[in-house]
Amino acid sequence: MGFTEKQEALVKESWKVMKQNIPEHSLRFFTLMLEIAPEVKNSIHFLKDSDEIPKDNPKFKAHALIVFKMVSQLVLREVPLMHLGSVHLKKGVVDSHFEVMKEALLRTIKEAVGESWSDEMGGAWGEAYDQLAATIKTQMEEEAAQTQLRSN
Repeated sequence: MGFTEKQEALVKESWKVMKQNIPEHSLRFFTLMLEIAPEVKNSIHFLKDSDEIPKDNPKFKAHALIVFKMVSQLVLREVPLMHLGSVHLKKGVVDSHFEVMKEALLRTIKEAVGESWSDEMGGAWGEAYDQLAATIKTQMEEEAAQTQLRSN
């Protein structure tokens, strides 16, 4: 069906609320991802050997902020998707990680916007995220195929 103008408006409206406290929301987003799927830590070099989520770690906070802002900007189509497939492939991201990120993103947004949340808003963010994930997965497949060709 695609991403409608109404869905885009819902995403942008909720993003205005979220932008008011990006550091808090980014930390919540990334913490949720690691709570949902602790194995995600293995793709983050400074968390590989950690058994806990280091919420007070400056590297963790900075990384969470970067990832959250990037995901949000990509969903909002504010930045190009260049090279994301390659980066995700190198980090060992697999299909299930995309679902984890989606769940964490939607839960973070729901908490952030409070009473403004609706199923329609969740659907809008979900559709936007699904389109983003599909694009990155396609890039990953293309990069993997190119890598395979180079190695033959």
